[in-house]
Amino acid sequence: MDLFPLMNSLRIALISTFIIFFVGIFAAYYIAKAPRMLKGVLDVILTLPLVLPPTVVGYLLLRVLGPKRVIGKWFLAAFGLKLTMTWWSAIFATTVVIFPLMYRTARGAFEAFDQTLAYSAQSIGLSNTYIFWRIRMPYCRQGIMAGTVLAFARALGEYGATSMIAGYTPGRTATISTTVYQLWRTNDDAMAFRWVLVNIAISFVVLLAVNMLEKKERKSGKGAA
Repeated sequence: MDLFPLMNSLRIALISTFIIFFVGIFAAYYIAKAPRMLKGVLDVILTLPLVLPPTVVGYLLLRVLGPKRVIGKWFLAAFGLKLTMTWWSAIFATTVVIFPLMYRTARGAFEAFDQTLAYSAQSIGLSNTYIFWRIRMPYCRQGIMAGTVLAFARALGEYGATSMIAGYTPGRTATISTTVYQLWRTNDDAMAFRWVLVNIAISFVVLLAVNMLEKKERKSGKGAA
């Protein structure tokens, strides 16, 4: 059993989750403080990939990053880099698809933060940077961790956008999801089922971790009460 699809899926999911962890928190923190109308507009724009079909997201990415499009053509001419049909092309797709999960979860956590804690910290001269990393983030950590885990799970199982922008090449761009589809197309049901079981096992572990985080958060809330 070739383990490349598993290794490739894991590295794509880890890299994209790492990216959206910081970008999602940054966006959630500042948008949560934005004026109501601006917040509503930005919220719709940033959440759109969550409701769009993944194939539509993949198509839009191809329109931007394809070798005959402005950005893709420039990268190809300037650096000799093709932004599509490589293993790391899938990072673009998974990052866009999973960003709303991290953003929405982090924003909810920040909006639930007891702002009096920040005001109290400011009153004794603590900087905003200190307050963010030492007070706000620890307070919101359960929600942020849950969002991170869910985003990772979604990235691991992403198919639609990934298949359009990275394609399927055994040993180069194959992921678990694209491998299952290709094996099904070639009537190799036994091997496809093995990969399905692998994906189910990983998803089970991830969801178990999310449930444990939520349970811990509820206990923390009761203890604080």
